[in-house]
Amino acid sequence: MLKGFFHVPKAVNEPVKGYAPNSPEKAAVQAAYTTMWNSQIDVPLHIGSEEIRTGNTRNITAPHDHKHVVGKYHLAEKQHIEKAIANALESRKAWANMAWEQRAAIFLKAAELIAGPYRARINAATMIGQSKNIHQAEIDASCELIDFLRYNVEFMTQIYNDQPKSDSTVWNRLEYRPLEGFVYAITPFNFTAIAANLPASAAMMGNVVVWKPSDSQVFSTKIILDVFKEAGVPDGVINVVFGDALMITDTILASRDFAGVHFTGSTHVFKDIWAKIGANIHNYKTYPRIVGETGGKDFIIAHPSANVKQVVTGITRGAFEFQGQKCSAASRAYIPQSLWPAVKEQLIADVKSMKMGSPEDFGNFITAVIHEGSFDKLASYIDQAKKDADAEIIVGGNYDKSVGYFIEPTVIVTTNPKYTTMETELFGPVITIYVYEDAKWEETLELVDTTSEYALTGAVFSQDRYAIEVATTKLQNAAGNFYINDKPTGAVVGMQPFGGARASGTNDKAGSALNLLRWASPRTIKETFVTPEDYRYPFLG
Repeated sequence: MLKGFFHVPKAVNEPVKGYAPNSPEKAAVQAAYTTMWNSQIDVPLHIGSEEIRTGNTRNITAPHDHKHVVGKYHLAEKQHIEKAIANALESRKAWANMAWEQRAAIFLKAAELIAGPYRARINAATMIGQSKNIHQAEIDASCELIDFLRYNVEFMTQIYNDQPKSDSTVWNRLEYRPLEGFVYAITPFNFTAIAANLPASAAMMGNVVVWKPSDSQVFSTKIILDVFKEAGVPDGVINVVFGDALMITDTILASRDFAGVHFTGSTHVFKDIWAKIGANIHNYKTYPRIVGETGGKDFIIAHPSANVKQVVTGITRGAFEFQGQKCSAASRAYIPQSLWPAVKEQLIADVKSMKMGSPEDFGNFITAVIHEGSFDKLASYIDQAKKDADAEIIVGGNYDKSVGYFIEPTVIVTTNPKYTTMETELFGPVITIYVYEDAKWEETLELVDTTSEYALTGAVFSQDRYAIEVATTKLQNAAGNFYINDKPTGAVVGMQPFGGARASGTNDKAGSALNLLRWASPRTIKETFVTPEDYRYPFLG
């Protein structure tokens, strides 16, 4: 698996299109949106070379208009999962032995297909199925996914080119083989790029995959599958199944050939999967790789020296873009008393200026949360905050699910630093603020570090370099992605490798070579040129 004489194109980050009025990209995505809105797509299981329609289907609807059906998808039974495993293992024979540059070419082509002919479609599908506004769809479904595919090829070649030292007597080399078995990819609703990258990154390293997308992301899954097929991903390399998550997972984990899981989702589900892997450990051919990115209770802390407008923009963008449904979204903030009056005034004004509605209207900053279960959970916490003596909603707090699952961006202020919404992951457009005494900077940093079980992202705003240094040190375990004078969202592939520890995951850093290394099983080969023929060493005389 040596790089040899091949030179892949150096990865560059895909530019974000602006979608300004009268721009060609705006017209293209609007046309795609209209076409797809009026479609009735049918999404089968993809197992080997077959598209399997079981007849047991669920509707695909838009969160911002939940009565509008845009398609349906087919649900698997246990026999289909077993078939997917068998097809993956059969496909592994050829795929694992394919030259790395042939695999690289497939995924580089996929990146270019998304950058060009599929861009409007994958953005529109993400807008419809996941209720992202055009900017959020563009930076996710287009730019981040393109970046994942391009940079992963570059990272792969760097890994393969990392070889041990040799000398005149011996040639040492590392062969980066895929895992022995198949990988199970479980992907979330909130990022189309993550949904594609989790199976693609493992496959790029020569692995075969059984992929279960989120039920709430099937619409854009269909476009990903179209791209992978046109790019030339062979049948059986990435098998796609939908249906009962518990049945699918139990069937997967019961297989002796299960070699790893690539997961993004809830902490509770990930812990359950880990426990089941442990219970089955004596059954597996190899110790499975367990790679997961789970939840977050991400923070912003402002020092008294911070710029008020920067803090407010960090809060509004960090907490409310994509309705707060990013693992990295700011959901708790700590503001000093001296800045609070100005922060409060600007924050209320900014939130009140946000328009909410369908992503089809490019003037809307806020759209709907993903489904009724999420809506109901968020509404219950908002209602409780209205009742609690130690909490106050200063802006927002209204919600309506008659047409879509709309929840106003909501700011709760609490006098209790351990108030429930300071500790509990909500995954919605709700942020809770605690106002601290200016003199208690280091004490408040300790509070930030100890309040949550999570450690995904966090941000500090300050114009005082000493304060920044203290925060960076004291919060070293509180966030795997730490931001200075910026919002805690928006990690860019190749620039800010993403992932956290504690209850936030295994911190294997998607968007870097560290993640790809988890999908390789290296073999050291030592070749001796002149082999000894006598066991005796000189010390024996």
